[in-house]
Amino acid sequence: MQMLWSLGLCLACLVWLSLVHGQGHVLDKPVTEKCLTCLCEAMSGCNATAVCISNEKGICGLFRITWAYWVDAGKLTIEDDEPDSENAFINCANDAHCAADSVQNYMKKFNQDCNDDGEMDCHDYARIHRLGAYGCHGEMPYKFQSTFEDCIDNFAQLEKDEQLRKDDS
Repeated sequence: MQMLWSLGLCLACLVWLSLVHGQGHVLDKPVTEKCLTCLCEAMSGCNATAVCISNEKGICGLFRITWAYWVDAGKLTIEDDEPDSENAFINCANDAHCAADSVQNYMKKFNQDCNDDGEMDCHDYARIHRLGAYGCHGEMPYKFQSTFEDCIDNFAQLEKDEQLRKDDS
């Protein structure tokens, strides 16, 4: 039950953040809020303290974004920052909204059917995010895959429970 409550809180935060506008705002968002929440959960446990303070640290923020990923996503920035400033990557990766928009841009750019099931969905985005655009057909790390699938299953259960409540009304 605690995990379901946490997922609801994470989703609420991401929805709120999607309403905030910053530089490089993404209009066409292929990744749903639920999917972003599960990517966040699988990558960092949605731990807002999982930040980096220097480019040399490698991966940063809730989505554990690398500098190269950020560049491929279009070098989005937080408000009043410039893409070529020294801390632009760190500032964006550590900002939930900017990082989520970077994920959206990356998925738009590298959108593909990684699991060969004939559709583009959150499972493909998880593979692209974790394995990279050119490695998404590879083997998923167990911990990431397990956490991600648990999150997806919890959302499905929440939706099922909600539907049952509506049907009982």
